[in-house]
Formats: sequence, C-alpha cells, structure tokens
Amino acid sequence: MKYSNSITDRLPTSKKEINEFGWDEADVILFSGDAYIDHPAFGVAVIGRILEKADLRVAIVPQPNWRDDLRDFKKLGKPRLFFGVTAGNMDSMINHYTANKRLRSNDAYTAGGKAGFRPDYAVSVYSKILKKLYPETPIVIGGIEASLRRLTHFDYWSDKLKPSVLVESGADLLVYGNGEKSIAEIARLADRGVPVTSIKNVPQTVFLTDYVPNLKRAKPKYPTIFLYSHEDCLKDKKKFAENFKQIEIQSNMIHAKILEQKTGEYYVNVNPPFPETTEKEIDSFYDLPYTRLPHPKYKNKGNIPAFEMIKFSINLHRGCFGGCSFCTISAHQGKFVVSRSQKSILREVNEVANMPDFKGTISDLGGPSANMYKMPGYDLSICEKCKRPSCIYPSICFNLNTDHSCLTEVYKKTRKHPKVKHAFIGSGIRYDMLFNSKGQIAGDKAEYSKELIKYHVSGRLKVAPEHTEENVLKIMRKPTFNYFYKFKKFFEKVNQEENLNQQIIPYFISSHPGSTATDMAELAAKTKKLDFKLEQVQDLTPTPMTVAAVIYYSGYHPYTLKKVYTARSKDQKLTQRMFFFWYKKEYRQKIKDKLFNMKRKDLVKKLFS
Repeated sequence: MKYSNSITDRLPTSKKEINEFGWDEADVILFSGDAYIDHPAFGVAVIGRILEKADLRVAIVPQPNWRDDLRDFKKLGKPRLFFGVTAGNMDSMINHYTANKRLRSNDAYTAGGKAGFRPDYAVSVYSKILKKLYPETPIVIGGIEASLRRLTHFDYWSDKLKPSVLVESGADLLVYGNGEKSIAEIARLADRGVPVTSIKNVPQTVFLTDYVPNLKRAKPKYPTIFLYSHEDCLKDKKKFAENFKQIEIQSNMIHAKILEQKTGEYYVNVNPPFPETTEKEIDSFYDLPYTRLPHPKYKNKGNIPAFEMIKFSINLHRGCFGGCSFCTISAHQGKFVVSRSQKSILREVNEVANMPDFKGTISDLGGPSANMYKMPGYDLSICEKCKRPSCIYPSICFNLNTDHSCLTEVYKKTRKHPKVKHAFIGSGIRYDMLFNSKGQIAGDKAEYSKELIKYHVSGRLKVAPEHTEENVLKIMRKPTFNYFYKFKKFFEKVNQEENLNQQIIPYFISSHPGSTATDMAELAAKTKKLDFKLEQVQDLTPTPMTVAAVIYYSGYHPYTLKKVYTARSKDQKLTQRMFFFWYKKEYRQKIKDKLFNMKRKDLVKKLFS
C-alpha cells in the first residue's frame, strides 16, 4: 500500500486521466454508486485493483449523473472487454430510506455527506442506461445490491416480490458475494476472446438461459436444485418461503448445488460459490497498492463520512457464522470465516500508523463480528456435510474452534506498535462465544475478554443482544438474554478491578418477526431494571435474502412453514418502537394507555413506579 495522491497512483476516472496513463481505451470500466475511495474497505476499489493486477486497463466512473444528458456514461466511451456495475457498498434502497420509508437527508458514501447522488435501484438504472448506449458491450453486475437480489426477492420499498436483478437490469452476468476470484476469471476468459454472454461455468456467478415452452430439457450435468418459479412465488407466498430455505442452505455449503429458477422468458442459473478463499489469497487482496485515499476530485467538497469512519480501521477477516435472521452478511460473504495472516494485518497496522495525519488511534480492529478471527472447523469433512445456517445457534457447534488466542495476540501486538496509542474494537462482539459449557468465561476467552475490556474499549463497548424475549430471540437466531446479564457482570468486574469507567452499549431491534407489543414492553422493563436508557436501537428493515424479510412478506418461517406474527402496519411498528423510549415524557402516557389496553398493569408498575 502507498499513501499517495498522485493521479497515476490510482485508477483513472476521466478522459484526461486516461490520457495521462497513455491509454487509447480502457479494458474494463466500472460504474459505482459510491464516491471513489481507493481503499480495501470499498468494493469497487478492490475489484479495480484485482483487474489491474491482471494487467488490464481499468477505469472507474463514480456516481454518474443519470438525470442529465448522460454525459458521465459516455465520457470514457466503451471498454474493450465489459462494463462492471455496482450500487456501491450498500443496497441503494437502504442507503436512501429509513425503516419507515422516509427519504434520508444524507449519504455517508458521498462527499459532504450529501444525498441524491445515486438513483433508487442503482444497479438496474445504470445497467439499462449502458445497454441503451452500448447494446453490444457486455455488462457484469456485482456488489451487495446485486448479490442479495440474485433470485426472486422481497423488495420492502415497493412491498412486492421482484425477479432476479439480472433479469430486471438487462445485464449479462452477475457476480455474487466477494467477487475477486470471479471477476478475475471472467476477465481472463473475456481477454482470451470468450464472449461474456457465453461464460456459464465460473463459480459464484449467475447467468440466464432462454426458457422454451414445451421443450423437454436434458438432464443437467451437475447437481441442480430447481426452485419454484418466480411466477409460482407471486401466486403462493409459501412457495417463496420454501425457496428461501434452499437458497440459504446452498449459499453456505462448501459443496453446493446449482440453483435454477424460471423467471419469465428465462431460467436464472446460480452457480455454487468458489471454494473457500485461502489465507494467501485474502492477504493478496489486502496487499494491493491502494492509496487509501478518496480521489483528488473530492478535494474541497467536504469529507466522505464512510471514509472518515474507516480511515484508520483494519479488517481482520470476512464472513460470519452467526446466521442471524435479519442479517445479510452470510448471504453475501458466506458463513465460513476467512482470516488474514497476522503478518498481513500487522503490515497494514504499520501502513496506517505511518499515515501523515494518524494521531495514534486505530478506530477498529474487527470484522463482520469482531471475535471470529481464525475460527475454522476442527474437521473440515464435517463442515463439508453441514447444512446448519449458523455454527453458534441454537448452540455452538462441537466442531467449531472458538479459541480466541490468535485474536488476543493480534490485539497485543497492535497496541505495542510504537505509534499506536489506542487500538479500539468498533465492530460488535459475540459475547455468547466467550462462555464455556458451565456458563463461565475462562481460559483463552477470559484472557481475550480482559485484554478487550482493559485496552480496546473507547469508553463504550458495542454488543448486540437485539432482544430480551426468548420467543423472539429464537426466530432471530440469537442466544438467550441470560448471556448478556453474565457478560455485563464480567465487564463491570474487570472495569472495577482496573479502575476504569466504561459503558456497555446494547443494540436492540423492534418489529422483528415474532415480536409483539408485549414483547417490546417486557424488553423495556428488563432494560430499565439494568439501568439502560436505550439509544442504539432500530426498527427492522426487511432486507432482501434474509429470513426476516421472507417472514415479513410471506407470514411463514421458511424452515418450519409455520405462521409467524410480524408487525407490518406503520402504527404497529411505531407502537413497538416507542417502548424503547419509555423514559421520554412524550411517550409516557401513550405507553401507559397501551399497557392498560393490553391488561398489563404489572408492566406499567415496572416501568413507571
């Protein structure tokens, strides 16, 4: 990595910059809904650097204007091989709207935090424009928006099922998940003259084949699961729920099957994921020559909030084996954790520590869940057969190595760097993984927990119990709230022993499938007893390709096909949310009235006595 702001040290974004590189044309042009930040935390920068490493000429068009004469889509002409399109690091709809579907007034991935620099459904909008302007040039779509919409999915913002974004966008190929290996192979084949429209055997890609009525199809060469068609799902919500179980299982298997779904005039074909990324491979992705800076074009346009947040942070691993019902991480990155080597991490620590504006604080040494580093299965042959969506729910798998020693060592070595004053853990931790079979924090977990609490908490430690009630936690795939009580007690004990004044900050969700107003009232009472006035809370946003979204839309749990209550109306959702704020005067009478109507005077007493 090199901390540099020279034009030719980053990928070009304009015709002028392409000329400075001495190119006649680009081989691949990437369009992104985010501002261009040449940093390993931003997907389009990683993909650009991967293609550059393959000796391809790569240009990036960040946040093109789709409202004017489309000059941003024309300014670099057409690439020799293909266009790449991504909405950016977030689904554009989550980026734009709150859980109550109100338009947000800011965008963390834009200079100055300004809103309005990307369209709704950015992948489809960009792709349709490019197809109209350059109908003969292939388009490959990827990133989280495309990844989570690769098959029939529930779209919360239009409140309906939508077909695969590959069909809707008119693109030629879709890469799902972390796409380094897929895009490198696609580019290699395209560079050899293989038409992108003919590429159908690259792992972790989605492609279309034509549907021909009444044609008897040959038996597939590879193991294939035939999902209910998009049209079947539109007619029958239970079939949509049944589909999801197959999709989630195959997304998280080492030896997955092909998924196929008829959608209108096409079959949508989802190839299995790549074999697990190796330590050497993930190190190579992070060791590419990023400048770690926003493009100079954003100078004097204000800070980019997302960059400021991760500027001095370091990612240790990818993937998450938690499998939470509301979370998209395993659907996108997979449940098998891929960890960087200690050598690669410490090399990046040194790069960050030597930045000109580094003041001594690393804001996060983490990952999707902070404490899953270097935790594979003991016996891979058992993992190869496993169909569990979570390795730690309903209980921690006997085959999962939860030893925290490697992570503790990384923490210790990082804080001992001569230029590092603080190395905080900003990612949430899974505290349920710290307890042994006797319900105690001991051994390597105790050593880790003490190291964490003593040296790596910036005054507030984030944890995410998400709810207090067992019936809701079961649907969430989260552990019993009893673990939170125990961890809080341990946290306070270490603080007392070390003479520290730190807080534990729990995160909670309202309106999750299975949660009722009574459950939320119980949550309020239990957190009040713990002396919390909750701040880190959110109303559920049903995100594509999650269990929660499937239940929200269909009413059925995809694994049991039993009906599950879900708050859907605005009134129901606001009622659940207000219980978080029992301590605010404006909600007191409303909560009392609601509890009296529910005949729960006991809860009125607990909250307001």
